[in-house]
Amino acid sequence: MTGPHDEADGLAARAEALARELTALGRVLVAFSGGVDSTFLLRAALAALGPQNVLAVTLDPPYASRAEVAQAVRLAGDLGAAHEVVPVAFPEALRDNPPERCYLCKRLLFSRLLTRAAVFGQAAVLDGTNRDDLGDHRPGRKALAELGIRSPLLAAGLFKADIRALSRRAGLPTWDKPSAACLLSRLPHGARVDEAALGRIEGGEALLRAAGFPAVRLRLHGDLARIEVPKGRLADLVAACQSGDLLDRLRRLGLRHLTADLAGYTMGSFNEPA
Repeated sequence: MTGPHDEADGLAARAEALARELTALGRVLVAFSGGVDSTFLLRAALAALGPQNVLAVTLDPPYASRAEVAQAVRLAGDLGAAHEVVPVAFPEALRDNPPERCYLCKRLLFSRLLTRAAVFGQAAVLDGTNRDDLGDHRPGRKALAELGIRSPLLAAGLFKADIRALSRRAGLPTWDKPSAACLLSRLPHGARVDEAALGRIEGGEALLRAAGFPAVRLRLHGDLARIEVPKGRLADLVAACQSGDLLDRLRRLGLRHLTADLAGYTMGSFNEPA
């Protein structure tokens, strides 16, 4: 049976393993989304290697959340990191949201990062994969392995709970940030994607977060929007939509039919291949 000291020692050992992993790399480019994992990784890389040896890059395709990109810019500035935002045109291979979307997207985007890393002194490209990701449906990991992308958090044996704990200890504002995913994950496989639909999804989720639902997904099925919040908040969601103007504001985005998913918030409910 392990006690609190054993757990603390294990966390410290994994943090030290991460520092060794990063130090051995010498010069790195961090794929930076501004989420829990990439923010902690960027801070750790800056501490281990110094700002002169670290470049954060945020790739910005149309299906990335505008709010998430803006937050990544703010976080990189707060951390004192050199940071670039690179716009990416909508890849035609993803226009019909195919089942292999994540693989195709990661292959395309991280190829761009490898090109930029070569210019930045042959730097290693890092992503924020951790041990919890091994138990999830993550087809994009195949692309990362094929491209030789490094995952120091995974190599150091860090779990998501470890990263949150260490982020909190470091004073990072992302320590309790809900998990995020690209806006394509809100659409069924095979659904033709247009930027207007992506705007409705992002706008609807922003309204719901402002109404007090930080963990939320708005999934589109044609003209029906399926809202996911944690099971314990379903009654709150119904009450919020029945009072005030939340329902009207959602409808003004073009969301004609709105429903609450009785199964509650589920990460990656569209992830499984058809």
